[in-house]
Amino acid sequence: MKKIENKVMLITYSDSMGNNLKDLDNVLNKHFSKAIGGVHLLPFFPSSGDRGFAPVDYHKVDEAFGDWTDVEKLAENYYLMFDYMINHISAQSEYYQDFLKNKDNSKYRDLFIRYKDFWENGEPTEAEVDAIYKRKPRAPYVDAHFADGTTEKVWCTFDEEQIDINCKSETAKEFIRDNLTWLCSHGAALIRLDAFAYATKKAGTSCFFIEPDVWEFLQECTDIIDEYGVELLPEIHEHYTIQNKIAEKDYYVYDFALPMLLINALYYGQTAYLKNWLEICPRKQFTTLDTHDGIGVVDVKDLLPDAEIERTKEDIFKYGANVKKIYNTAAYNNLDIYQVNCSYYSALGDDDDAYLMARAVQFFAPGIPQVYYVGLLAGRNDLELLEETKVGRNINRHYYKLNEIDEEVKRPVVQKLLRLMEFRNTHPAFDGEFEMVTAGESELVIVRKNGSHTAKLTADFMTKKMTISYTDMEDGENKILEL
Repeated sequence: MKKIENKVMLITYSDSMGNNLKDLDNVLNKHFSKAIGGVHLLPFFPSSGDRGFAPVDYHKVDEAFGDWTDVEKLAENYYLMFDYMINHISAQSEYYQDFLKNKDNSKYRDLFIRYKDFWENGEPTEAEVDAIYKRKPRAPYVDAHFADGTTEKVWCTFDEEQIDINCKSETAKEFIRDNLTWLCSHGAALIRLDAFAYATKKAGTSCFFIEPDVWEFLQECTDIIDEYGVELLPEIHEHYTIQNKIAEKDYYVYDFALPMLLINALYYGQTAYLKNWLEICPRKQFTTLDTHDGIGVVDVKDLLPDAEIERTKEDIFKYGANVKKIYNTAAYNNLDIYQVNCSYYSALGDDDDAYLMARAVQFFAPGIPQVYYVGLLAGRNDLELLEETKVGRNINRHYYKLNEIDEEVKRPVVQKLLRLMEFRNTHPAFDGEFEMVTAGESELVIVRKNGSHTAKLTADFMTKKMTISYTDMEDGENKILEL
């Protein structure tokens, strides 16, 4: 199994590039083997909702996608990241179903957060509900309907299919150890702790990223996976200072701020905010422009002034291609005001030059780049899937058929992107230092240097023109990358 490399990581579902894991493996080997070094395989376990994020059983691969041999075959050529939904498990899982059937006699009775035990009087006060960092306009719970006819509230942060886990209980600790060790021994180089900040809960607090509990919990997870040489990536969409805190503890973090900062720079030909972030951002990170969710807005709070955030968010609906405000409302099952649903290529108006410049900046930025499968093919908004499902995020979750991929890779923008990715994966300069050179307010100049090897990006955000120069690995001559 391959370990983490400083090479571009693809983010994809098991059935988004072809129908299953075998198709995905064939597609990557056919078209993208030089452009891709790693794969974040979005949840591939049996699931009852949220496109895999309501896992029923981590020990199984959804039969529609294949089996563990297919996953491990991918791990032979690419370093893999798996998701572990540390905050919750499916309402259809054997664990929750056993709890509903046997209640206090269930061996899983302590795996879930029962309101009667969590709150002093069995119910939160109005002040306590107000304090919670929540995703619902009320206290986060569902009613558990037990086989004996009784009903009880249990904690539920997200969808009703995603029941929160009482991570402090001994039952949960055993459950987490079992699942993490299983994933480590089946091909994971990296485990993404999904919804990690919600897993620490304490009455009277926000129940979100509670310190020092969060650090103790992270250490417990680290202790489990250390012997396997696997790393953790806590997933948190919030103020950038939280990412900085995690980075200070020497964990990998996400750069979720870069997408909006780049859109802002490309829309208005200004680079001051982008430059500031590139100077101060964590170095041990995975960079993103697009993911299976929307484009993050909360992540740039205080990196962009509030007026700039609002202007940029509003102008996505003006400059973006085929994106409307209604796609980000309850009409399309989306109430997350912190994200904009749109493919990144369409957010930039389906403009090839702007898109390639955004990717070039991402590849020159500190950290390991992640490229979402729709972004890999410079995909436009999928309005057909959006309207068919009425799910806002599906605008950026197109299902590519094999013959469709064969055609899409021929597009000039995709060919140029693949050359950029191959360059990022193979040039030694990217294993070295990051430096920004003083440049005009519409310009950005980045130099990556490793010994005698250098790569330099010069980009003009007003004209959307860029140049990449580099030292040739064989003769040391300075050359221009032809895209």
